[in-house]
Amino acid sequence: MTPQKTIERISLYRRVVSDLLAKGKNRAYSHEIAKLAGVKSSQVRHGFMFIGTNGKANSGYDLRELQGRIEGFLTADKPDSYCIVGIGNLGRAVLAFFHARHKNLEIKAAFDKDPALKNRVFHGCRCYSIDDAKEVIRKEGISLGIIAVPAEQAQAVAQILIEAGIRGIVNFAPVPLKLGQGIVVENVDLAMYLEKVAFFTRNVS
Repeated sequence: MTPQKTIERISLYRRVVSDLLAKGKNRAYSHEIAKLAGVKSSQVRHGFMFIGTNGKANSGYDLRELQGRIEGFLTADKPDSYCIVGIGNLGRAVLAFFHARHKNLEIKAAFDKDPALKNRVFHGCRCYSIDDAKEVIRKEGISLGIIAVPAEQAQAVAQILIEAGIRGIVNFAPVPLKLGQGIVVENVDLAMYLEKVAFFTRNVS
């Protein structure tokens, strides 16, 4: 089984490599990439060996080749299709971020219980009633979901997504989801991360 942290770091390296290429750089050593990613050089080398590529001792990594390797490893033959439930401030921010930056991660439908949002388009994504979620998800062939609703609604929303065929969920609601086997869930508790940063900032030596 592929280690979760390895995948997270490889995704981070993709951004670093893209930024270096955008600045006109063609090659880089592992320690340069490590510094920009905030990790150890050994972790960079291990990650790149994991996807089947090695740098050269005298010139480092060919960044264009490395970008292709990372893209081939992380992405499917066609864009991964997401839906998002909850078009409040957070939901709209997520839509804006994906619309601007991620061509391989497509949000094909949005859902909300507010009738005033039905049929409106946010950052290129049409919003449907949550009551139509199962029909739309199946019609569009969506397999991944994003939950951006209040905590008290998250479990019920997750159940709707699973019944529609969703098998992977990114959960922004600050509550753990109780789901069956075979469902991949990534919980993103923004408040927890903010509290963590604040704590260590106050206690830094």
